[in-house]
Amino acid sequence: MQKASLFQKLYDWVLEKAQHRLAAWWLALLSFAESSFFPIPPDVMLAPMVLADRAKAWWLATLTTLSSVAGGIVGYLIGWLLIGQIEPWLLDSHYAAGYLRALEWFTEYGVWVVFVAGFSPIPYKVFTIGAGAAAMNFPLFVIASLIGRGARYFLVAGLIYAGGPKAASHIRRYVDGLGWLCIGIVAVALLWLAIR
Repeated sequence: MQKASLFQKLYDWVLEKAQHRLAAWWLALLSFAESSFFPIPPDVMLAPMVLADRAKAWWLATLTTLSSVAGGIVGYLIGWLLIGQIEPWLLDSHYAAGYLRALEWFTEYGVWVVFVAGFSPIPYKVFTIGAGAAAMNFPLFVIASLIGRGARYFLVAGLIYAGGPKAASHIRRYVDGLGWLCIGIVAVALLWLAIR
């Protein structure tokens, strides 16, 4: 029997934790934190939790969406109330280019930016803070966040639900390659930001 790789061990660990009685609370906390300050997206916990209990797929997608939007509201409030205090730090961080681009996009595209950022792998927290800093219409911000985040997490839950146990074996088989690919993408992105 072949020994499990680093990423297979991590995947197995997350799958085991996804079956824990407090897993839903951890998923909600991760979803909330990722929308305002934390770097790890909740998809990494949502997918194995759906695999662990497919009957809860839609409830877990709803929990992830609502928690993420709640965190997005905190990000909006940070941008709206504290932008004067955090902008110097933000402009010195690796989020600076994204933040400035987000402000430009808010001016040009308005609420559509929040919808796209909510669905895409773009760091959503940059856009929640930027929406507050730009004083975007708050009800429209919440609606766009619900639609964008909901579309993303229901898509993830739906794909895993449809794939079922067969998806679990495929994910485990390819998780090592996917893990190293993600590390490579992050490394290239950091190098690109450093030499820009």
